[in-house]
Amino acid sequence: MADKVIFGSDHAGLGLRAEAIRVAREKGFEVDDLGPFSGESVDYPDYARKVAEAVASGKARFGVLVCGTGIGMSISANKVKGVRAAHC
Repeated sequence: MADKVIFGSDHAGLGLRAEAIRVAREKGFEVDDLGPFSGESVDYPDYARKVAEAVASGKARFGVLVCGTGIGMSISANKVKGVRAAHC
């Protein structure tokens, strides 16, 4: 069974998240996409927390967060115990 990767973004990261999901699936990873699913403005910490909590609880081995800068997402994800997020 392939490793599961869970994805989330803010509204600015929709396009890049979609491409990253496509590549992950192409490489054989199981994918969960937590959204958002429209271009409407969202609060990035909400999505960072969802992804980080899924990784911390063992629902996914890795998480990928995409936003306009990446800094806010990594800071928010690092607030979840057991998660280490890095801005790449």
